[in-house]
Amino acid sequence: MKILVTGANGYLGLGVVKQLLDDGIEVVAADFKTDRVDGRAQKMDCDLFSIEDPYTYFGKPDVVIHMAWRDGFVHNADSHINDLPKHHDFLLKLFKSEVKNVAVMGSMHEIGFWEGSIDEKSPCNPMSLYGISKNALRHDVEYMAKTYGKSYQWLRGYYIVGNTSYGSSIFSKLYKAASEEGKMEFPFTMGLNQFDFINYEDFCLQVAATIEQNEVNGIINICTGRPEKLADRVERFIKENGFTIKLNYGAFPERPYDSKAVWGNSQKIERILSTLKE
Repeated sequence: MKILVTGANGYLGLGVVKQLLDDGIEVVAADFKTDRVDGRAQKMDCDLFSIEDPYTYFGKPDVVIHMAWRDGFVHNADSHINDLPKHHDFLLKLFKSEVKNVAVMGSMHEIGFWEGSIDEKSPCNPMSLYGISKNALRHDVEYMAKTYGKSYQWLRGYYIVGNTSYGSSIFSKLYKAASEEGKMEFPFTMGLNQFDFINYEDFCLQVAATIEQNEVNGIINICTGRPEKLADRVERFIKENGFTIKLNYGAFPERPYDSKAVWGNSQKIERILSTLKE
């Protein structure tokens, strides 16, 4: 199997490429730059959106996982809306090609304000340009898959916990502040919201396992299926890494579009992962 990974040099792409390679998959890694990508992959530095025939250009992959996305942590950047036609054109070319399966990285921010478990039937009312754009692309992908008779996988990612300063999540910022900047205090909200936190390595494993199979398709939550209070997870993260930094509770207000308690329904990903144990 040959899998094309777009956005391969990004925070998430790096780990997914490594996991696929560890699984014995032939990987074509594409991004503007691929200098940090695992050397076992076939690296291709390029502008995805300028390629006329991506299926042929990337060596006729069996599967594509489209992870490329600008400004993912800047939720109200205009680029989310402005880039939508480019994502559509790129994916349309692949749906029209002989590629067997198209997977696209989604986000729980498609849902908007919601309390409780999220599954593929949960209504979406996104409250940021990022969420609006991801949700629009999801509808587009569903339409193209039906139109061209392809299977698709929409990988709805949840809150990723990683031990690295690369990235813009609260965990990346905290890691940088504690390990690289030597700060003793970290500004924080009250941390009362409950989210579905998934470790970076588990996230990459779930993504790889999903796109390596074609029995479970459609919207798939990349998650643990369990909610945890933000303050508890961050305090545990500090302890796990042996940091001495303290949280300054209440320094920031809660974001108005963050749910009080939200988590992914894990039934579909558990079905996929169960095949790894057989």
